[in-house]
Amino acid sequence: MKICRQIDQYIEYVRSKEAVVCKEQLLLCDLVEKVFAEEDVYVDEEQLSKYMGLQRYFPYKLFPWEQFCFALHNCTYRADGQLRFPILLILVGRGAGKNGYLAFEDFALVTPINGVKQYHIDMFATSEDQAKATFEDIWNILEDREDYFKNYFRWNLECITNIKTGSKIKYHTRAPGTKDGGRPGKIDFDEYHAYKDYKLIEVAVSGLGKKKHPRRTIITTQGDERDGPLDSLIEDALGILNGDIPDNGMLPFICWLDEAKEVDTKEMWHKANPSLRYLPDLMHEMEIEYEEYKRDPVNHTAFMTKRMNRPTGETEFCVTDWENLVEATKKLPDLKGMSCVAGIDYAKTNDFVAAGLLFKVDEKRYWLHHTWVCKRSRDLPRIKYPLKEAEEAGVLTFVDEAEISPTLVTEWLAQQARIYIIESVAIDNFRYSLLSDALKSIGFTPEKKNVKLVRPSDIMKAAVIIGYVLSRHLIAWGECPIMRWYAWNTEAKADKKGNITYEKIEPRSRKTDGFMAYAAAETEEDKIKKRPMIGRRMRTVC
Repeated sequence: MKICRQIDQYIEYVRSKEAVVCKEQLLLCDLVEKVFAEEDVYVDEEQLSKYMGLQRYFPYKLFPWEQFCFALHNCTYRADGQLRFPILLILVGRGAGKNGYLAFEDFALVTPINGVKQYHIDMFATSEDQAKATFEDIWNILEDREDYFKNYFRWNLECITNIKTGSKIKYHTRAPGTKDGGRPGKIDFDEYHAYKDYKLIEVAVSGLGKKKHPRRTIITTQGDERDGPLDSLIEDALGILNGDIPDNGMLPFICWLDEAKEVDTKEMWHKANPSLRYLPDLMHEMEIEYEEYKRDPVNHTAFMTKRMNRPTGETEFCVTDWENLVEATKKLPDLKGMSCVAGIDYAKTNDFVAAGLLFKVDEKRYWLHHTWVCKRSRDLPRIKYPLKEAEEAGVLTFVDEAEISPTLVTEWLAQQARIYIIESVAIDNFRYSLLSDALKSIGFTPEKKNVKLVRPSDIMKAAVIIGYVLSRHLIAWGECPIMRWYAWNTEAKADKKGNITYEKIEPRSRKTDGFMAYAAAETEEDKIKKRPMIGRRMRTVC
């Protein structure tokens, strides 16, 4: 299939033997070819050629992957004249030149070639320095040839205007006022990973649609913020590439290591950075950074996060890779009548409390959980996770009392025992006294051998199972991502003998209660039996 030179050549390269690319690049090529084969779309090659001619004003030429993205994002149209890919996500390793790409694209789109007057472009980032980065790239190009460009542009340190089209380029760290914005043709988001919520994002995009051919360009590396807008966007992007959901106009250009262990093979670095084969100086710098990372991975996590787009967490020893946690965030099957064990984390009665039921069906594990949050917790203002969403999903209850009563936990357990067979309850040895009476009231005591008083040595043994289960995608804990948040907040520490214990990365804003309840339950996994509930009668001693 022939589409156009810029698209065809890149697809040919990705599928060639010389290419070192991640699987998402292969899937993207499949997606593009499918679109052109099955839909009434076309590339405006005349317009594309004119755009490419503007490279003569830049100190660099677009790399093949950038030309590929540019052609699809800016010059590919449906039969009705609308853009086929109005949303472009570029997730590439640091140093790939994404800001340079964005500078060229924005410069091009404010020229008459676009065919839309007053096609304003708003650049957004969470910091002023980052917001200015692309803007200053364009500003410097104009300054370097001032005598020539003064006939076509007006510019200062806040705004660049094309005289003929009236199109403006501005940068922002907050929503522009009605005087300055509100009718953009295009929105840019730089380093999207830094956004903690959707407040600014929603305001920024709300003005799109008032100008012909509205666009969004999102450029970013991975970051340390989890369960934020970027993770949600990546989840959608992967769904598009795998054919699980419609693309809705998004072109997801993703480059990262397929596996974390590939970092030790320098040839694999090309998977994360499609520009690396053209930039020997960058390769040299990355070799230096890699040696620093190998010597001290705890203090050089940016190499994996930013260069390889594989976040590893704040420490050398993480519970598991982020991708494994995403895989675990899946819908639970119908487990009614199944045998299970319970795990409870009851560390602070005026903060977070968590409990859950662990099921095992063949090799698969399922974790049905619940969290109680004290409304009077002093840590709540520091919590970035959207707890309200977990409440709406039915897995979290806010408690408007001074403390979370033990009876709330045991009432939940008793309710679950009417549906499932609870063989045993696992709880930290030091916290058992707080729950002993309440557990006894529903029939759980150490004397009846249906209570497990968990010690650190028990967690060490369970850690082996937990690592195995997560890495092999043998667990699901429901679609609400709060368990994913709990696990990502958990630091796994290993002693000289390789024994692992779990700790909080940051105790006040990053809670681990749900994960610790799950870890407690894993210490009793061998108590789970293959037997159904008889009728509607519970089979525990409750």
